[in-house]
Amino acid sequence: MVFNIQKYSLYDGPGIRTIVFFKGCPLRCQWCANPEGLERKFQVMYKESICSDCHACVDACPVGIHYIDEKGNHQVNRDIACTGCQECVAVCPMSALNITGEIRSISEVMEIIHEDDEFYEQSGGGVTLSGGECTAQPEAALALLQACKADGINTAIETCGHSRMDRLMAIAEYVDLFLYDLKHMDPVKHNKLTGISNERILENLTQLLEDGHDVHIRMPMLKMINDSKPEIEQIINFLLPYKDYPNFKGIDLLPYHKLGVNKYGQLGMEYPVDGDPSLSDDELDQIESWIKEYDFFVKVVRH
Repeated sequence: MVFNIQKYSLYDGPGIRTIVFFKGCPLRCQWCANPEGLERKFQVMYKESICSDCHACVDACPVGIHYIDEKGNHQVNRDIACTGCQECVAVCPMSALNITGEIRSISEVMEIIHEDDEFYEQSGGGVTLSGGECTAQPEAALALLQACKADGINTAIETCGHSRMDRLMAIAEYVDLFLYDLKHMDPVKHNKLTGISNERILENLTQLLEDGHDVHIRMPMLKMINDSKPEIEQIINFLLPYKDYPNFKGIDLLPYHKLGVNKYGQLGMEYPVDGDPSLSDDELDQIESWIKEYDFFVKVVRH
């Protein structure tokens, strides 16, 4: 089950890439930019601001997700499971509805991937599995990676690292590059920020590096959450033993952004982040300089 296949990405691995976004994730990061990827199920996304309250979707939905309240306004019952039939989307004259989630076969996804073979060859690009969390669908992720490698396509995955180690290592045999998130070293704070502790994440990261798999660390950066010098030094100290490993490919700093905020309302969810934890360019440059003091290759990824 996927929720998007995005072409021409330049930020998710080398070269020009196609990103396959898997649905389902074990973490609940407060700043998640893809809330439609958290649950492995069909979900209604509803843009209330452009709805004309024509009520066409109420009649079209076979399971009664859409209804009209006592004030005559369209509402979405989130307790009813969406079947993904798309009937409500088809009849909405304002394009106020979208169903996130598609069941795709490996061959269907590969057909889309192969449309851009020329770009991969010219740029050194390929395919990146993302999400959500692709390892939350381990059989599908493995099958897609195997198909890509069989066709000579470079592969990468973006991962939170929270997976059974045996499943992750089976997948790793077909991954050219791991884009591996490190959000916080403190397990209590990590649990507060993501809903889960980080012991398994750190164990998996250590195993990947020790086994020689190429890993590029990614650190989402948020003000007053994980940007202090002691917090950065905790990560540095953890990574120092691997700094000179040829398969350790460096560190990316990912500044907080609000690109996914509107999706929360469309899904009937509240956005968990209070205020604006964005870091200034100067603050990001300062964090970058702290890490460079230890001779790490590090850069701020500015889109």
